[in-house]
Amino acid sequence: MTMKKKKAIALFFLAGCMLPGYWIWLSLRPVEIIAVHHRGNDFSAILVQNPPITDKGKINWWMENKATFKEKYNVPNPAEDGSFSVTVWLFGDGYKEEGKYDRFCFNDMKTKKNCIEKDAVFTVTHSKNRGTVFTVYDGDNYRLSRNGDIIKVSSD
Repeated sequence: MTMKKKKAIALFFLAGCMLPGYWIWLSLRPVEIIAVHHRGNDFSAILVQNPPITDKGKINWWMENKATFKEKYNVPNPAEDGSFSVTVWLFGDGYKEEGKYDRFCFNDMKTKKNCIEKDAVFTVTHSKNRGTVFTVYDGDNYRLSRNGDIIKVSSD
């Protein structure tokens, strides 16, 4: 076998080991909640670093932590009819001034730096008619069935 072939095989082997290792490392990082903001009675925003990567991971993270969210942050905070909307946002580089077009700002902060880039990770909504729906912005929509199963919602 020539030296070029040996180098190419070694390079492919190295990449084949590193990519799954990197994926595992990304998957195992804990989600860090930076802040929680409320707007009105039924909308909440959770700002995070290191969100779960997959749709399933995002939904599982919500389901596993929803009691903690309620206890520690009063999220969700449903309206009188039981409806709510919670959006998980990527905190990114932190709070910024409103200056740039289309930033998401939090009026509950009395400072100039009260906005983030609009980079939603996923939203959990609940209403009497639709039940609980998970909207994953880089994926699909899912619904929580009455028996607790997560069902992918057709986009048709």
